Amino acid sequence: MAIIRPFKALRPPRELAAKVAALPYDVMNVEEARAMAAGNPESFLHVSRPEIDLPPEIDPHAEPVYVQGRRNLEEFIRRGVLVQDGQECFYVYRQRMGGITQTGLVVCAGVDDYQSGVIKKHELTRADKEEDRVRHIDLLDANDEPVFYLSRSCAEVEGIIEGVTNAPPEYDFTADDGIGHTLWTIGDQALIGRLIELFAAIPRLYVADGHHRSAAAGRVRELRRAQNPTHGGEEEYNYFLTVIFPENQLNIMPYNRVVKDLNGHSVAGLIARLEAAFEVVPSTVPVAPAARHHFGMYLDGRWYHLHARPGIVDESDTVGRLDVSILQNHLLDPLLGIENPRTDQRIHFVGGIRGIQELVRLVDSGQYAVAFSLHPTTIRELTELADQDQIMPPKSTWFEPKLRSGLFVHLLS
Repeated sequence: MAIIRPFKALRPPRELAAKVAALPYDVMNVEEARAMAAGNPESFLHVSRPEIDLPPEIDPHAEPVYVQGRRNLEEFIRRGVLVQDGQECFYVYRQRMGGITQTGLVVCAGVDDYQSGVIKKHELTRADKEEDRVRHIDLLDANDEPVFYLSRSCAEVEGIIEGVTNAPPEYDFTADDGIGHTLWTIGDQALIGRLIELFAAIPRLYVADGHHRSAAAGRVRELRRAQNPTHGGEEEYNYFLTVIFPENQLNIMPYNRVVKDLNGHSVAGLIARLEAAFEVVPSTVPVAPAARHHFGMYLDGRWYHLHARPGIVDESDTVGRLDVSILQNHLLDPLLGIENPRTDQRIHFVGGIRGIQELVRLVDSGQYAVAFSLHPTTIRELTELADQDQIMPPKSTWFEPKLRSGLFVHLLS
């Protein structure tokens, strides 16, 4: 059973929502964050990426960065940029990107559910990124960015949410990137109670995006519990900020790869070696794979179709049959020497929202030698694998649109 609970969100007044809302901390580098927040003192990046308010040479993991984040959050509260609701609520958050619409329920999920496996994960975390989020959340004393979860579809839950969205929203704006954001509040205690009951009948939730934030929430809870001699289990730090979407609304984009060098191979030599596992077909146009087990490769100014030969794919292997696994196991590791893509500095991952033109740009710039475009992982592949408690290779899924930060914050104290 999945435990959810309402909370008193810290959020912007209606007239400031569009100014406050910001992309998640981990989809940009610090230079991009500085540019996005330039001229906007209300941008939530001042909280989620506080290094933008410090000298450029500062280490983003230095203690003053986390202190600056807490200072900026307190300043937002003092100035009324963020105001806490007077009662515990659920919230409904809708995003629109082109023809894609996804509507989720904003709740607090339980650390106990994450640690017990009711909330299923599909990726491992990196120790350095997890530690960064632990320090950020603990010193901030808040979950400032929501985790993105998915659930099996439930007709009654979706019916309640549809009823809520028939009322006037709290926020409704379109961001600079053209993505629309709409928020409603659920303060009715009967509806809140019924949603809690319905989710208690849902056997599991799935992490879509936010493995590091989920793991960090658990570690922060353990820190707080150790420091609290009267710990009872219902304190706010036992819960963390989540948006739960039904699986039938979600959109996964490919997570592409670029590699810095050819691991000693010549261009012709690499192509010849590829023939053992892939059919290699030159292309006169960019390759965005339209089917499983098909890949695009951009090398030396030219695109190629790579079709995995049937003999290399074991369709009974839940992990091995993933396209990200096929690419890793039959190309990146044996030919390019990328044994551990979680730690190897020669590989870089490019979210599908940036388009395959970004792969061309990175290779043509000379920063990288070769790029690979993939077909996106499916929701079914994710849930089947997670249900078996298996782990995908890193950077297997890119969900879009991304949740905006700053529209709702969960205070831990």
